[in-house]
Amino acid sequence: MQRRNFLIGMMGLAAMATAGCTTNKGGSTTSASAATSASASGGAKLDSVKAAWIYVGPINDGGWTAAHDEGRKKAVSALGGKLTTTYKENVPEGPETTQTIEDLIKDGNKIIFATSFGFGDAMLAAAKKYPDVKFLHSTGAWHNTTPNFGTYYGASEETIYLCGMAAAKASKSGTIGFVAPFQIPEVVRHINAFTLGVQSVNPAHKVKVVWINSWFDPAKERQAAESLISQGADVISNGGDSPAPGEAAKAAGVPWIGYDSDQSANFPEVWLTANIYNWGPYYIRQIQSVLDGTWKKEDYYGNMKDNFCTLAPYGKRVDQATQDLIKAKQEQITAGSLQIFKGPLKDNKGAEKVPAGTTMTPDQLQAVDWLIAGVI
Repeated sequence: MQRRNFLIGMMGLAAMATAGCTTNKGGSTTSASAATSASASGGAKLDSVKAAWIYVGPINDGGWTAAHDEGRKKAVSALGGKLTTTYKENVPEGPETTQTIEDLIKDGNKIIFATSFGFGDAMLAAAKKYPDVKFLHSTGAWHNTTPNFGTYYGASEETIYLCGMAAAKASKSGTIGFVAPFQIPEVVRHINAFTLGVQSVNPAHKVKVVWINSWFDPAKERQAAESLISQGADVISNGGDSPAPGEAAKAAGVPWIGYDSDQSANFPEVWLTANIYNWGPYYIRQIQSVLDGTWKKEDYYGNMKDNFCTLAPYGKRVDQATQDLIKAKQEQITAGSLQIFKGPLKDNKGAEKVPAGTTMTPDQLQAVDWLIAGVI
């Protein structure tokens, strides 16, 4: 199962050029308050509403799905008796997605959140069929005029760049391992941002990648991390849904950068930090707007500035000097004075991809299919 369908393949990358984000052509992402909204469909004011979530993995995966479900719980806590929620976990992409959506609509849900790219076709078809229901698709790449269908994700490349800095400071061998799910633009963008963060600390450091072709497979994730450690990586990072790479790091006593969730309490001896998505405020805002009858279509791409993407708490291996260095870079990124993907940038085969003085546009970032110099 894949939360973003890698089967689109590299031939389909151009079609993803503006996937899942609202951008301006100056090259920066917009926040929730500035997201482009199309006319659509607030509807009547409601005293209560039923909302549903469709998950590609289990709610106890320790990562992606668990983080979304935590956001659902925050919505329940914030909205109280006005909100009734349900969720479906481990939903396969394909025909079963359509049936799940139909069941949720029959059960009276008026807003549905789907957290896998591969749910997109079914969500869009349902949006056209049921105009009185709101459909929100996480990581989606569905630019259309359907007034009751929107997308949402975040500029995690910003926080992942900062994670790369922490990894570089912790590495003595100069080789950092990255357990990667699928070779799609989202993951490639994250690896490149991570590597640039590493290189901002030490340009000689390398990032070695192992692809496992799965979002959630703890056995494969741990095996890949163990393989990287055996090849000389003395820091491990990952982009999948489980903390299994942390188990391998713990067994070997090497530092670990997580993804999606704060695992500092479970891995105190090896934990560095992680990129975190703050889904709760988005879910609350969307549901509240349905209750108020003010809901409007938007394609949302949150970032550090609006607190959608954050860093998990640091572990004890991240000293104060490193924290201060990361904080300074974070302030530059938030202020817009540091552009992560500014040229000159070459790929790992030596070809120039971004000339000096230019910065990759949001469209280019959403379609990136090349790994940056320093990635093995």
